[in-house]
Amino acid sequence: MMLDLPIEVAQGYKSQSQIARVVTEAWMGRNMYCPACSSNKLYDTTPGTEAVDFVCSQCDAPFQLKALSKPIGRKVVDAAYDAMMRAIQRNGLPHFLFLSYNYSDRKVTDLLLVPRFCLPSSAIEKRNPLAATARRAGWVGCNILLDLVPPEGRIAIIRSGSIIPKPIVRKCFSQITPLADLPVKIRGWTLDVLTALRSLDKSEFTIDDAYSFEALLSHMHPENRNVRPKIRQQLQILRDLGYLDFVGMGVYRWIRNNL
Repeated sequence: MMLDLPIEVAQGYKSQSQIARVVTEAWMGRNMYCPACSSNKLYDTTPGTEAVDFVCSQCDAPFQLKALSKPIGRKVVDAAYDAMMRAIQRNGLPHFLFLSYNYSDRKVTDLLLVPRFCLPSSAIEKRNPLAATARRAGWVGCNILLDLVPPEGRIAIIRSGSIIPKPIVRKCFSQITPLADLPVKIRGWTLDVLTALRSLDKSEFTIDDAYSFEALLSHMHPENRNVRPKIRQQLQILRDLGYLDFVGMGVYRWIRNNL
């Protein structure tokens, strides 16, 4: 993997947005491998393919590229809100690749992977409708809130100009993959509880620590009026998935480190 942007592919383009798209997509095609299998190549999709920019020819994993000319923050602008929510509900998201680049240095600085099964609906923020004077008046977009994705679901491929070894990236991906087998509605809860518990930044925590997120989880899931039983259910799921060990007396210990 090389960090240099292939600026030469943008010859003939004048629009900055077109130049950024062509250059970053070319970089991906030349450098990116599949984190979900052993394939070392991703291929461009047919122009106009909705929501998917690259696909692995070996395992068919779909990927969408989000290229940013600034550092990756907690919020990334995405497309239509309703389409995003429908994709989450039908388990139809691609894997997301968030790429940050410095065009003046002609370098990729950061590349972050969020697997398709790690993005809960709570991490999608609805934007205000476009004004009546806009060309697409009334259209409603969304933002992806990366801080509401659990740390395990934010997998660094390049961090501050340093390339993470491929085996580490694939290990991180494989460790989070069991979440893909959960039904979508249950998985949303699991992701939200996992994110909340990781924010405690403790190797061990109590059931009361988990209950301290009751108000937050109630806000995220207003349709559920029995949040504490739901928290207990998610602790059991995280234990079954190998994330937690029940020590006893209402105490839980993390088994898996937050890589």
